[in-house]
Amino acid sequence: MSVRVAAGPRLHFGFLNLSLARQRLYGSLGVALDEPQVAVSAERAESVVCSHDRAREHVERACHLLDVPGAAVTVESELPAHVGLGSGTQLALAVLAAVARVHGREPGVRAHAPSLGRGGRSGVGVAAFEAGGFVFDAGHPASQFTPERPERGEWTVPPVAARHEIPGDWRFLLVLPDAEPGKAGSEEDDSMRAVVENADPGLADRISSVVTDRVLPAVATGDVDTFGAGVAEVGRLNGAWYAGEQGGVYRPPAGDLVDVLEDTPAVTGAGQSSWGPAVYGVTDRERADAARDAGRRALAEAGVDGEVRVAEPRNVGARIRDD
Repeated sequence: MSVRVAAGPRLHFGFLNLSLARQRLYGSLGVALDEPQVAVSAERAESVVCSHDRAREHVERACHLLDVPGAAVTVESELPAHVGLGSGTQLALAVLAAVARVHGREPGVRAHAPSLGRGGRSGVGVAAFEAGGFVFDAGHPASQFTPERPERGEWTVPPVAARHEIPGDWRFLLVLPDAEPGKAGSEEDDSMRAVVENADPGLADRISSVVTDRVLPAVATGDVDTFGAGVAEVGRLNGAWYAGEQGGVYRPPAGDLVDVLEDTPAVTGAGQSSWGPAVYGVTDRERADAARDAGRRALAEAGVDGEVRVAEPRNVGARIRDD
């Protein structure tokens, strides 16, 4: 039996709180998108067979966690790495799900994600893989997460505090500039440690107000304009925490791209996803073509090459198919 697992990216709009002065740390917001996609196929095997370096590590760990002898895994397509689309989490969980399926096991995605090094701060990627949609997670108790993240596997994925289906006519502009990859691994850990140690707790109050007064009501009622403006404001406020670690509220050249996108009526709000350099814009089906044009114009005015696409929301989890 062959199994194929496909999952889309996620956008990460920011955290609710990065200050240890509050009771809960992190707490993140994001949405699942339908494209681009990571897709892996797997067949049962008596050892690990995988030519993709990053995926092979996940196959080995998945086989250990599931107590199975092996699997032959092929990566058919993948998300661009370290650009702010959650590529690492989606690849790791897709591999886990594929290996589990060919051996007739339950993947236990949420339970096993920490052992794969996923869900340590944000739970959006795991929740997006599970069920798609708009996700707001509850973060971690600040007493558990000091500026030093716990060792791999010694955390639980933040629980989902709120999830909403995204209206089918909403669209998300993706502008992916040809720029240095965003922070990951030990570099990301070092930067997050510095941010948490110095985070202004007052920003958390302002972000909470935006989330409860604008973002959550807007996604619940289908108000795309208020939602776009709200998540963009969450991103700007998060950027004040990150400014010392990424060279400004947005990581260059994201700021130049956001400036152009926010000046076009086709985009209701724009920002940087995670550490970037990916930039998003919130729009809808009717304004999608104009938003795509604005993305191309933003790259041209910033003097950088890159890719522009408009993605639909994904309100379901990863697609698992027996071939």
